[in-house]
Amino acid sequence: MNTAKQVAEFFLVLNSYEEDERLTNLKIQKLVYYAQGHHLGLYDKSLFNEPIIAWLHGPVVESLYFEFKQNGAEGIPVPQNFDPSVFDHNQIDLLNEIYMVYGQYSAWKLRNMTHNERPWMETRKNREISPKILRSYFKDLIA
Repeated sequence: MNTAKQVAEFFLVLNSYEEDERLTNLKIQKLVYYAQGHHLGLYDKSLFNEPIIAWLHGPVVESLYFEFKQNGAEGIPVPQNFDPSVFDHNQIDLLNEIYMVYGQYSAWKLRNMTHNERPWMETRKNREISPKILRSYFKDLIA
């Protein structure tokens, strides 16, 4: 099983090839959320085990938030020793697709998008967004 940090690092490395601007904590949180949701919707299993919590500014993996908090709005540096072999071929394809679709949006646009989606709206603030709700929502979105 992968970790949310490995998923975040995948996006950080991918972003470094395409953008001059680093990904912020807010944006990486939303990309990781969409990766988990789509993975659940497609494969009926989690991409990573850490819970996603409904915070004020949308879905957050708390361990990731605290990992990257010190970077503030400056953006997160690209990891130097990232190993993409932790992901299988389907996961790599999915993560590339998530980045292509959602990576084009600003952090605040992604934040606002999550606020209009059932998983965040149906979860009490500061509580875990249920993987069942995520699976159901993204399965319907994909269908």
